[in-house]
Amino acid sequence: MLLACASALSRLPLRVHYAIADVMLFPLLYHVARYRRRLVAKNLGLAFPEKSEAERRQIARDFYKQFCYTFVESIYGYRCSDEEMRERVVFEHMDEVNKLIDAAGGGIFMLAHFGNWEWMASIQQWISPGVTEMNIYRRLKSASMDKLMLALRAKRGGVCVEKQRVLREMVRYRAEHKPVTVGLLSDQKPRPEVTRTWVDFLHQETGFLDGGEVLGKKFGYPVFYLYITRSKRGYYRVEMKTIAAKPQETAEGEITTAYARLLEQNIREQPELWLWTHDRWKWKRV
Repeated sequence: MLLACASALSRLPLRVHYAIADVMLFPLLYHVARYRRRLVAKNLGLAFPEKSEAERRQIARDFYKQFCYTFVESIYGYRCSDEEMRERVVFEHMDEVNKLIDAAGGGIFMLAHFGNWEWMASIQQWISPGVTEMNIYRRLKSASMDKLMLALRAKRGGVCVEKQRVLREMVRYRAEHKPVTVGLLSDQKPRPEVTRTWVDFLHQETGFLDGGEVLGKKFGYPVFYLYITRSKRGYYRVEMKTIAAKPQETAEGEITTAYARLLEQNIREQPELWLWTHDRWKWKRV
């Protein structure tokens, strides 16, 4: 049912989607439901103690607007043509990226819940022909919502793989001599007892997932960070920054720390684009 509704809604012009976001979704989320507003205010206070309360309130409002835009853009993306998507999400430095991927037989893309992260799957259109983009995800509790998100994410030709199966699938691709890239949302919080890398991030000692680093070193795949900038509503520029061309030559924690540094820089430039409803600093180092 959800997929059918999303399919029907995706036929509407994007300006109509934005009108729905502005007139219906934002007031409902921000003013009526007050969805996680206390958590967002807390997170912004921790991350930006140097900003005034008024500045943080404005970031919060802008964030909720972007949150709604991300949702409607993702629905619209289900019917959006490849040509239009290439105009809306532009990946830079892909010649260099593709050379490194082709030479190594694969690559690791580290990104965050930043901008419209759902549209980042369109990188499949920018990588070399014959290279499969594997998007790692966690199964949602709602079966219908899980089906919807899988359909939206697979629209551009990438393959969605559950977190528990990623290593097995990567081994299979290598055994079959099939080049593959792996996209990892690496800003989620790991439990402190399994965290290996802690970084001073937005004034907080923060634990980071190191899956991108581990996989890059294990398979010898270069690691990249997707540095996302929103140029205007519905348009994103993605600067592909090479974190490690030869990850086996890096020290332990070096790649994960570099990712955290780039993410913080990204957030400071456009703070409203990060997912502030995530309880990022729930756990501390044991």
